[in-house]
Amino acid sequence: MAKVDPHRLKLSQLRALVAIADRGSFSEAALHLELSQSAVSHAIATLEDELGVLLLNRGRQGAVLTPVGELITDDARQMLRSLQSLCQQADQAKGLQTGEVRIAAFRSVATHILPEVIRQFRQQYPGVTITIDENSHYEIVENALRQGRADVGFTYLPSQDEFDQWELLRDRYIVVLPPGAQLPSHPLGWDDLAAYSLILYPVDDGDRQYLDRLLLGLGQQLQPAYVVREDSTILSMVERGLGATIMPALAAEPMPPGLQVVELPQPLERVIGVIVLRDALLAPPVYAFLERLKTIWRHPETAPLPLVNDLGIDNLG
Repeated sequence: MAKVDPHRLKLSQLRALVAIADRGSFSEAALHLELSQSAVSHAIATLEDELGVLLLNRGRQGAVLTPVGELITDDARQMLRSLQSLCQQADQAKGLQTGEVRIAAFRSVATHILPEVIRQFRQQYPGVTITIDENSHYEIVENALRQGRADVGFTYLPSQDEFDQWELLRDRYIVVLPPGAQLPSHPLGWDDLAAYSLILYPVDDGDRQYLDRLLLGLGQQLQPAYVVREDSTILSMVERGLGATIMPALAAEPMPPGLQVVELPQPLERVIGVIVLRDALLAPPVYAFLERLKTIWRHPETAPLPLVNDLGIDNLG
């Protein structure tokens, strides 16, 4: 029997084989490949002729790989993955040598999430410039995308329908008490919380407005004794016994030693998400940045928030 000539094999045949293996039938594979069923059948028949082996057993229950068919399909998958990698490398060489990714974010994201993402991104694409516009209100972030001043935004979800959006993480609100503060013997209640001098963000701060809306939904309203904008200043005041605060766990990092963290009487959280303007024509570096961000947050063990996770953030990336 003549030896197989690899030059006579076609990628279309390998794609058809993998599609049938994945979907279990010629008809489903044809739908996936947007080909006629006869074209898929012809591709498999000619592939079997070229190889001189039976790759699929056909029957009423569909198409099942033969033992040799399974081995050849594994190799076919690897070849198609290599082809995809080749194309990606070429695309990156064309569009990712230079460029810019413009990011709009609020301060805790810019401080705790973005640095590690940018570090990994720059290792792969050193020629791309990263610009971060740090804001105190999520509405400023959204307006930056609307006005074309930013490509990627970090905001609270749900956002407006004009944006494509996906959830990054959920960040619970915590109560931070001074060192040595007397804790009630029972779970903290709203009356207990009201007994403390509260240090909160100003009313024009995006997180303060978000927290006030959550509290309003519970029929609660808090009156601060001090109004302070910066997270670090608030925590410093709590550390010196001037009062207590309510803030997202992410914003409380790094937590000064000795401060006491307790739960709110009813759990509250903010949902932090990533947005891009729907139907926007994004440059290749922006797509690459989003992919790097998603890759990091799909795998919690590599996400850059070990200390915050100890405080109970649910990483949903």
